[in-house]
Amino acid sequence: MKKVLFVATVVKLHIMVFHLPYLEWFKKNGYEVHVVARNDYENKDECKIPFCDKFYDLPFGRLPFNKNNVHVQRELKKIIDGNKYELVHCHTPMGGAIGRLAAREARKNGTKVFYTAHGFHFFKGAPIKNWLFYYPIEKWLSKYTDVLITINNEDYQKAKKSFKAERVEYIPGVGLNTKKFASVKIDKLAKRKELSLPEDAFVVFSVGELNKNKNHEIIIKALAELNNSKIHYIICGQGPLENYLKNLIKEMGLEKQIHLLGFRRDIAEICKASDMFAFPSLREGLSVALMEAMGAGLPIVCSNTRGNTDLIEDGKGGYLVEPDDVEGFAYNINRIANSTLLLREKMSIENHSTIKQFDINNVLLKMINIYNEI
Repeated sequence: MKKVLFVATVVKLHIMVFHLPYLEWFKKNGYEVHVVARNDYENKDECKIPFCDKFYDLPFGRLPFNKNNVHVQRELKKIIDGNKYELVHCHTPMGGAIGRLAAREARKNGTKVFYTAHGFHFFKGAPIKNWLFYYPIEKWLSKYTDVLITINNEDYQKAKKSFKAERVEYIPGVGLNTKKFASVKIDKLAKRKELSLPEDAFVVFSVGELNKNKNHEIIIKALAELNNSKIHYIICGQGPLENYLKNLIKEMGLEKQIHLLGFRRDIAEICKASDMFAFPSLREGLSVALMEAMGAGLPIVCSNTRGNTDLIEDGKGGYLVEPDDVEGFAYNINRIANSTLLLREKMSIENHSTIKQFDINNVLLKMINIYNEI
């Protein structure tokens, strides 16, 4: 039986979020499906991956110099050499680096190695240290890559021009179930009551880990500048900056207007209870959270950075703002809050239309065509 291996840093926050449709396709097409990743469930017994015949739990570290990664590469090489896979598909920066290094010998024996770059760490406007460190590594690793998949146009053009992979392909993201977000029906007032939001509030919504890259503090500072008690801001996510953001909210006197909801499973419903989506990230590949908000028909104010610009054209589905521009975010949040329902409806229609090309069925078909060509 043919075998395929998916490699990523973590299970819960990557394999389970992005790759189940692909595991299912391989399973239905006669492959034995294996996954290598770190079990990042708090309760390890919850780690049950659909369509997966064998799971290898290896302690990937997210940072390049984590000492665990030397051990992981050694163990991963044993797994790859021992199973003689037709295809090894690597994901995430460390999964991509370790996976391709571990598969070098197997490639010589016919194993095809794919790598999906979910957003290079070097991009227009990135810190120079990112270019000095990550760019040469990715360029070097590309020579051990049969197919390099990019998910935004900036990364595609860069890889096509400079990297040494056998093939470079562009795929519009990892695929979104657009029907799920477009078809959700809720009692908006009841949902707002559940979330402790006033019925007449203008609700700004964000989703993302509470970390530096997601840049939530910019929206908090923008709300402080607006000084409008009717604007409420809800953030779904967990992360290392939770206490910092709570202290900032208190310092700005916004405890009654800003709501940190933690990890949520009802994102589609919260989208429908909100009035707009704010997304001030410093770096993105092609954000699923942003696509979900577009699928729900929300007007958008987001950072003018790679990936986001593939999704939002300024003035149509929303507005683009430089990531560090507090006044720009304040101005455009206020602009949408004070706009007519007709303008918001036009933005909603634009986002519903744009997001169709990123639907999972379209993306899966493109990936299947590439898989079938190996």
